[in-house]
Amino acid sequence: MPIGRELPQLLKQRLFYKGRKFDFEVNRLRLPNKAEGEWECIRHPGGALAVPVTAEGKLILVRQYRFAIQGRILEFPAGTVEINEDPLETVKREIQEETGYNAQKWDKLGEFFLAPGYSDEILYAFLARDLEKLDTPPAPEEDEDIEIIFFTPEELEKAILEGEPVDAKTISSFFLARPFLV
Repeated sequence: MPIGRELPQLLKQRLFYKGRKFDFEVNRLRLPNKAEGEWECIRHPGGALAVPVTAEGKLILVRQYRFAIQGRILEFPAGTVEINEDPLETVKREIQEETGYNAQKWDKLGEFFLAPGYSDEILYAFLARDLEKLDTPPAPEEDEDIEIIFFTPEELEKAILEGEPVDAKTISSFFLARPFLV
């Protein structure tokens, strides 16, 4: 926080909706200039994402149906961090469920806020290497509609630049991982 900069004062906080994956609250704030207003906020426990790379240098993504956009979008395997769960454990579970692979080597790429204008959700990105295909097939959750896709880094970059639907966390994580991709 810059020296001398006062933060807004929280005057009232009310939970508007308590959901399965996130909560929605409305907050009344007084800004340093004394103006008051309401700000909506989605409270989310965070997510974890894997950038899985095969021995051949291919990236494993999923094409998943997302109701909010009424369509399918390319994403790296990811999931919501459960209460008291380490983000690395989250992503290890998700890569197995969504792709049927396991990784022997994990490197943290970084963490970032997904949409700080309206949510406190933070994403933890990991590079997953030394993959092994599991004997059991992928087992996505019942409400997930997932197709596994393999891309070279060049193919994914081209898809991003040509406007194929790719979510922001995947784009961000891809560019964090790019220096490690051969």
